[in-house]
Parts: sequence; structure tokens; C-alpha cells
Amino acid sequence: MKVADLFEEVSFGLIANKSRSFLTILGIVIGIASVITMISIGQGSQSAITSSIQSLGSNLISITPGAQRNFGFGASSGRGSAQTLKNTDATAIANISNIKAVAPAYSARYQVALKGANTNTTIMGTTPEYADIRNVTVDQGSFITPEDVTNKSKVAVVGPTVITDLFGEDYTDNPVGMVIKINKIEFTIIGTTKSKGGTGFNNQDDIVYIPLDTMQKTVAGVKYLSTISVQAASTDAMSQAQNDITSLLLDLHKVSTADFTIQNQNDLASTATSTAKTFTILLASVAAISLLVGGIGIMNMMLTNVTERTREIGLRKAIGAKRSDINLQFLSEAVTLTFIGGIVGILLGIALSFAMNYFGWMTTAIAPYSIFLAFGVSAVIGVVFGYYPAKGAAAMNPIDALRYE
Repeated sequence: MKVADLFEEVSFGLIANKSRSFLTILGIVIGIASVITMISIGQGSQSAITSSIQSLGSNLISITPGAQRNFGFGASSGRGSAQTLKNTDATAIANISNIKAVAPAYSARYQVALKGANTNTTIMGTTPEYADIRNVTVDQGSFITPEDVTNKSKVAVVGPTVITDLFGEDYTDNPVGMVIKINKIEFTIIGTTKSKGGTGFNNQDDIVYIPLDTMQKTVAGVKYLSTISVQAASTDAMSQAQNDITSLLLDLHKVSTADFTIQNQNDLASTATSTAKTFTILLASVAAISLLVGGIGIMNMMLTNVTERTREIGLRKAIGAKRSDINLQFLSEAVTLTFIGGIVGILLGIALSFAMNYFGWMTTAIAPYSIFLAFGVSAVIGVVFGYYPAKGAAAMNPIDALRYE
């Protein structure tokens, strides 16, 4: 059979059943678009998680009080709420080799007020090194200085969310120099920070930074720390630095089992990336079911076509059409349906991914492999689900086919 004749026969066969062809193509379109969109959501989530972890700091090692004991699905016992970390621990850690900087901190939520406006936010008592370790960028004014810590100064550096809550969304002036009350104690704003993003209790913009000694002795009245942030000298030195810190704290605390939890940024990023990949696979698997349904729809349509066109098949074979010609014709119709559905599905999937990102509904990242995967799967579906009906049509006896009513 000539290519031109094959094209004409396939076009006629699909156009003759417009509604059925459209619904079959629609099934493939939905399946392909779903796969691309779901994978792009998974990739976007993975990228967002990685960026969020990187924004916490570079070469970061985080130490929190309380040992991590896992029960059931990984719940931790006592971590962060114990009182096992002291200022002297941070001082000792700073003397370890491969350590670039150390920032002890104590944080708690308090009410912050200004001229009738108030908000409940995180108050972070820390040292000047915290800004470098945790990638906190000052927007206006300055960050906490060593003198502020030594003198127990009542100064504060506020985040963008706190400014909005206290001064209103339309506030554009410089708040440096303004006086706010933290737990009914007056503090002077000496700086503001640039936005880092986040939500809920993990909102890195909803924080007020004050000197550590002021936080411990004036505001909270405590002698312990809630976290120690450590910056390793390099990425390669993080594992060794973590081991050295663990040994030091075990010795200082005179315990054989750690009464603290230590995590490094690489481990956190690795775990988060692995989780995001699993999430992506799950989403893609769910979307793949749509493709399977679309493939079954193609086979159903082609089987119906074979039944409806039995006399036509018999006539073609009677006037000399070969078995391979009939097989090729029906298989080509199935592949054409999936090809059209695949192209439209890819375009729709890309459009949906861009739309979700553009309108801020969800962070997405289109993976090139998802496009090739979706197109390849659509081609395979056309061949696999079109082969059986095509084979059945080609195997028909021309005399029986001509007698079919």
C-alpha cells in the first residue's frame, strides 16, 4: 500500500467517526498532560525544598538540646525542649578545627507591641555570627554587634512580616529608630532583614533578633540555649566537624548517650531530596493510570471499528488487499490517534505547569525527560493497544466478512 493511500484511508476512518475519535484522543491528552504536570509539580517541590534548605545557611551544622528517640513513624522525644545546651558548649565548639563560626541562640514566642498594634512572633536571642551562618541579609540599618551582646543592649532587628504586622501593609518608611515592646520591655529597632520566605512557624521573615544575653537574662530569664548553629570551614569538612562536635559535647556533658541532636545540612538536603523524588514518582504513577485508561479506550474504539467495518474489510481483501495492508491500516489509525493526543497532551501539560507557576498556585519545574517519556509512552500505547484489533481485522476471512450483517 502506498503512503498516500494509507494516509487517505486513515484520515477517512478517523473523520468518519469524529465523536469517537475525539473522545479517544481526549483520553490520551488527559493522561499525557497529567504525567507532565505531576512530574513538574514533583520537580518544583524538590527544587523549592533544596532552595529552602540552602537559604538556612551554608555548610550548616545545627545542634539542638534533647536526644532524638524515634517511636512509631519517627516522632522525636524531648528534642529542642530540653535544657542540655549551655553557652559554654558554644564557646568550646568554636575552638574545634574545621569550624568557621558558631552562633548560640535561644528563641521563644512573645508578644510584640507598637502603639496599639501587636503580634505574636519568634524572638531570637543570638550573636552577630548568626547573620553570616544563617544567610540573614540586612535590608536597612545594621545587625546585632558584639557590643550589643556584651552590654545587654535592648536593640532589635526585625523581619519583613513583623514590620507588616506592626506597621501595616502600606508602610514604606524606615522603621530604624522606632521603639517596640517585647514582652512589655522596650527595644529600639536598629535594623530590618530582607525577605527569605516561609510559612507558619517556619516563616523566616516572622522573626525579631535581639542580643543573646539580653534574651537570656532580661526577656526569658534562662541560662540555656535552644540551638547552636555551626558553620563548617568547607563542605568536605562537615562530617568530620560533626563527629568532633559530638565527641566534645559527650565529654563536656559527661554522658555516654547523646543528650543533644546534631544534624548537618548535607544530610538534611539528601533526605529531603529523596523524599521529593518519592513524591514525584507517586504523582507520576497516579497520572500514568490515566494513560492506561486512554490506551484501553483506543483498543475499544479500534475493536468497534473492526466490527462496524467488517464488510469493508472483506471487500478490500476480495479485490486484492493483502493481510499486511489491512493490519497496517488499522494499526496506523491507532498510532495516529495517540500521536495527535500525545502532541496536544504535551502542549497542555507544559501550559498547565507554566500557569501554576505564573499565578503562584504551586512551584513547578518542567523536566525535559518527562516530555520524552510521555511522548514515548503515547507511541507505545498506540502500537500495543492497536495491534490486537489490527491483527483481528487482518485475519478475517473475506467470504465470511462479506456475508456479515
